[in-house]
Amino acid sequence: VQLQASGGGLVQTGGSLRLSCVASERLSGNYVMAWFRQTPGKEREFVAAVRRGGSTHYAASVKGRFTISRDGAKNTVDLQMNSLKPEDTAVYYCAADSRLILSSISQPDQYDYWGQGTQVTVSS
Repeated sequence: VQLQASGGGLVQTGGSLRLSCVASERLSGNYVMAWFRQTPGKEREFVAAVRRGGSTHYAASVKGRFTISRDGAKNTVDLQMNSLKPEDTAVYYCAADSRLILSSISQPDQYDYWGQGTQVTVSS
């Protein structure tokens, strides 16, 4: 499975961006699609995930500002980011896995498939 992320860019504090990620094929099983982010010198950080059944999970730092959604028919997962802050600046990666359990949903090393990353820069 290949993932292709898009939608990053430069935005001012308080602005919005929408990231999109499309999978090359339909995912099987109890799949999870997620977004992570990473800044230089830091570990990849969980942002949000959506499970096959539609349940969503968010990092505390983005809850209430970001919304993750998926379209099973189109094999896509989107991340709507509102009220952006400078600390949201990072490279954002989409990820997917077909066998994740809930307790592992925020652990990047548990995901088998990754997109190439898209830069999000929030200016102050």
